[in-house]
Amino acid sequence: MASKAVLITGAGAGLGLATAQVLAEKGYRVHAGVRDPQRYPQLDAPGVHPLRLDVTDEASVAAAADEVAAAEPEGLHAVVNNAGVIVQGPQELLPSEEWQRQFDVNVFGPARVTRVFLPLLRRARGRIVNISAASARVALPFLGPLSASKAALESLSDAARIELAPWGIRVVVVEPGALETEIFTKSATAVAAALDGAEPGRLALYRAQLDAVDAATARQRLGSVTKAAQVVVQAVVAPRPRRRYYAGADARGLGLLAGLPAGLRERALTGAFGLPSRPGAIEAPATGA
Repeated sequence: MASKAVLITGAGAGLGLATAQVLAEKGYRVHAGVRDPQRYPQLDAPGVHPLRLDVTDEASVAAAADEVAAAEPEGLHAVVNNAGVIVQGPQELLPSEEWQRQFDVNVFGPARVTRVFLPLLRRARGRIVNISAASARVALPFLGPLSASKAALESLSDAARIELAPWGIRVVVVEPGALETEIFTKSATAVAAALDGAEPGRLALYRAQLDAVDAATARQRLGSVTKAAQVVVQAVVAPRPRRRYYAGADARGLGLLAGLPAGLRERALTGAFGLPSRPGAIEAPATGA
């Protein structure tokens, strides 16, 4: 009998939690990875097994793998690399530690988890489901770190798909659009803290653009977490999953935008965010800030 055990990282809230709940209802044994299980009483549900797992910590990932291996001698049907953060703001002003945090969670984390859990996946001819973002293929202004990290994750996924095919391990990418989850609130709080230390003169240069992006974001219709979770579940349970799934109309729309010539794509983005489109539209200050 094939294994029906699944590992999900970042399973304490949002898309990860919703996916864990649906898979558990379908009879899967879900190992729900979170940094501190005691903080997530919502994981106390039939079929869901809270697992201490910090994707940025090598020792934590290794300990989690040992625990899952002891519980699942037949291996894992799937690893869902869902844990992620959003770092946003002007690239000029973001401190190095924010860039490091973005890639440590969104790129090195999935790579680390995949590497350590591969023996369990190989044992069950399982699959890897990497949660990306539509911005992986269309880099969005003031979301450069997120876009870059998800583009890197998709490149790793494409390479791993070929490398792991001889063992029957499938690699699937799911691209959700903007969802009604707390990750965006956390991101806004983090960017405010990060930019608090920025030089006031340099921050002022971007104020009009940041206000325009905030206004455009406020008008955005956020997608349903429940519907997005159904897409992730499909990627997990389908006998022959597709290489890529889209979750949300905005994700599909950005996929179409990716096929446009660069000039048209950039004009569409500047228009959508209400940003200046003419080069030199903002004068450089005399102080050289």
